[in-house]
Amino acid sequence: MENERKTPEERQKMTDLERIRHSAAHVLATAISKLWPDAQFAAGPPVENGFYYDVELSHRISPEDFPKIEEEMKRVVKENQTFEKLVVTRDQALADAQKGRLAALGERGVPSKFKLDIVQNIPESEPISYYKNGDFIDLCAGPHVMRTGNVGAFKLTSVASAYYKGDERNPQLQRIYGTAFKNKTEMEAYFTMLEEAKRRDHRKIGAEMGLFALDAEYVGPGLPLWLPKGGAILEELEKLAKETEFAAGYVRVKTPHIAKEKLYLTSGHLPILYKDSMFPAMELVEESEKERKLELEKDLREVEVKLSGRGEQGDQTAIVVDPEGLLKEKEKIQAEIEKLGDRYYLKAMNCPHHHRIFAAEPRSYRDLPLRLAEYGANYRYEQSGELFGIMRVRGFNMNDAHIYCTEDQFASEFNGVNDMYLKYFKIFGIEKYIMRFSTHDPSRLTGDNAKFVNEPELWKKTEDLVRKVLIESKIPYVEVPNEAAFYGPKIDVQVWSVIGREFTLATNQVDFAVPARFGLKYRDKDNSEKTPLCIHRAPLGTHERFIGFLIEHYGGNFPLWLAPEQVRVMTIGDEEPLVAFAKSIVAELRGNFVRAEGDFSTNKINGKIQEAEKARVHTMLVIGPRDLQAGAVSVRVHGKGNVGAKPKTEAIGEILASIRERRP
Repeated sequence: MENERKTPEERQKMTDLERIRHSAAHVLATAISKLWPDAQFAAGPPVENGFYYDVELSHRISPEDFPKIEEEMKRVVKENQTFEKLVVTRDQALADAQKGRLAALGERGVPSKFKLDIVQNIPESEPISYYKNGDFIDLCAGPHVMRTGNVGAFKLTSVASAYYKGDERNPQLQRIYGTAFKNKTEMEAYFTMLEEAKRRDHRKIGAEMGLFALDAEYVGPGLPLWLPKGGAILEELEKLAKETEFAAGYVRVKTPHIAKEKLYLTSGHLPILYKDSMFPAMELVEESEKERKLELEKDLREVEVKLSGRGEQGDQTAIVVDPEGLLKEKEKIQAEIEKLGDRYYLKAMNCPHHHRIFAAEPRSYRDLPLRLAEYGANYRYEQSGELFGIMRVRGFNMNDAHIYCTEDQFASEFNGVNDMYLKYFKIFGIEKYIMRFSTHDPSRLTGDNAKFVNEPELWKKTEDLVRKVLIESKIPYVEVPNEAAFYGPKIDVQVWSVIGREFTLATNQVDFAVPARFGLKYRDKDNSEKTPLCIHRAPLGTHERFIGFLIEHYGGNFPLWLAPEQVRVMTIGDEEPLVAFAKSIVAELRGNFVRAEGDFSTNKINGKIQEAEKARVHTMLVIGPRDLQAGAVSVRVHGKGNVGAKPKTEAIGEILASIRERRP
């Protein structure tokens, strides 16, 4: 079910901006009630970048209605109505819902049907409250701003369809989206950012630069093909990760793309927790077992014929003798057939494979911490409607690693991972970031609503450890309940691009449960066996998502070390000595593993420069007759123009140094 219901405690943690947006949703509902009194409202929460309200209405709302609705909203804001909280009994809430009074300006001839359903599903132990502004009363746990006049600037943005509670068996409603800010300046800055984000859309720039292809017809939706230029970026990121991880004491491993079902049953990802995100199983029978399977299938058919009382041609032949015995024989044959085959799954995550690598050899406390790293290929069956360019795909390569450590080593290792994040932020010019610390919900350790492994003491201990590291390292973070991984607390790294757009970049997770499921042990100083803690970390996330972020972060104008085409050498004219000199520069650059190309055509130099600029080539070296005589080159940088003539050796040296140091 979408929009899992928040507890009153979680609601009180709303930020000031979320309170403004939640209040704006009530102002929206007030305005719609004035314009269309028959409106039936469902939920109206604040969401990322704004708010929405779901409504059932005979009138089909379209963007053409937005000015009229916004005008009515402005009147509500101008009246500066007080948001008044009213605590009521369950009986009163049910009675008011039956009278149509909830999410309305007054009593109506029909019930407030969605509010009635919501009231009936509020836990008995939870208080029920309304929020009233003017004549409008809405069932709501809050919180809100003090008055409608505090809503500030707002704008309706879109309208869509949504099933009530996200269930297609329920009524389909109209979902009106909007956004709100403290003031008009902040709202204008937000929409300016959106326009810039459209220009920087990774799908648009990726196509222009020839970085990747999405071939749904032949390869499949969400399975990107990396073209040579995109592959160059991918290789540079992997090189960066390998160098950084090698310096930090990681060792590299490699695991297969598939594994037996048993691996995921042991980890706990199957049969329930992760099944919907995994590709369907492959049934495989070994060659040596195929003949036996055919024999058993033949026996099974004969038993089924006897059970039916019919002959091979389908004619009725005899009364079934000993049906119970035949059923038992059928079950026995079916069980034996099942044992012959194995179920394999495409790898959706690397951690279970890494756990088996840990288990492959005896381990001692002297071996810890053990840091296993891999750019592992993973496959997840994302819903088709959720696929988005290379940001949300079904096949991806993750900058993954798992650190196995003792409890005493945990703080140092966790802090080391955070330090790695900070190093990457500096390299990529990411100035705004925050760690989103996700914890468990103690009420969801057992029962039908269970979401986390039932280890209350371990949850408290590991969450305290993570919290302490974050506080002592002075890394900015926010704490979010009920969003941990099923096996332990986690950190999601939120970053903002240069234009102010927020992305979830990577994750850092603590696992105190799954190593025990696999029986992972190390021998401690006192010769006792202990289970290690495991830290899951992926500072660069996946190639796909991170490159999508970088495309938008840089607008396709990558720094020299990361640019798909780093240098293009161009001649003014095509005389043989000039071309020979230019080719020698290309050869020297490529000999130093610089992605350099040459343009020695007879085209005019202005045309050559325009082509290079269009292709977002980072550095252009222009060579004319005078440059040839002086052994020099004229240097141009994409987006900056001519930066002057330099001796060939100096220009090449600066290029190599900039790439080696990964200058921004």
